[in-house]
Amino acid sequence: MSQKQWIAGINAVSAALEHDAEHVREVLIEAGAKNPRITEIESNARRLDIDVRRVATQALDGVVGNLRHQGVVARYAAAKTWNENELEGLVEGADGRALLLILDGVQDPHNLGACLRSAAAAGATAVIIPKDKSVQVNATVRKTSAGAADSVAVIPVTNLSRTMRDLQKLGVWLYGLAGEADASLYSLDLKGNVGLVLGGEADGLRRLTRENCDQLVRIPMPGGDSVESLNVSVAAGVTLFEAVRQRG
Repeated sequence: MSQKQWIAGINAVSAALEHDAEHVREVLIEAGAKNPRITEIESNARRLDIDVRRVATQALDGVVGNLRHQGVVARYAAAKTWNENELEGLVEGADGRALLLILDGVQDPHNLGACLRSAAAAGATAVIIPKDKSVQVNATVRKTSAGAADSVAVIPVTNLSRTMRDLQKLGVWLYGLAGEADASLYSLDLKGNVGLVLGGEADGLRRLTRENCDQLVRIPMPGGDSVESLNVSVAAGVTLFEAVRQRG
């Protein structure tokens, strides 16, 4: 089996059993593991009639490679996938309070996983990523997201600029983070349909992405006023939770 067909770690496996058990085919647990949370995972898997095996540590290392498995991994037949055609329904279903995180070319799976974790915690409607020139949801993303990859809608889109224009037609205001922007994040009204647009680690927002934003804003930072000085996942967390704060 390839690494992409396995998820590893207590949070990731637990979340898969809770949110997407129909795609979990097998759970492998380190022989002798006595962590109460692993015991709970084993109990839940057996209750769901999922095969559970106790194996040597070397066997776990062999299936997940460099991922830190914490004594438990699961074979995953398929991940939940969202089609970009479903985005309109998600926005309309949010009743004027859609909160979207749009990531323009994030390359590091750890960053994407951390962004998904913040998005799930903030109750985001969806996370939108390009299908090209961007990391997709893989085993490392699932591990880093601590289960968030299964609880928030991640929507890969073919043409990000077109998707942004379509969102604007649905009444979504798009705000892009850029260090050179004049307006502050904290001056915005983030209570309605909002899309928060962040660029990738190296180049930030691409030109067309910038042009399709309704406004560019910055996160005020007394120690160095440039969004590029923040990791993209940190910037995503700051931005998302400003929206959460305003929405009460």
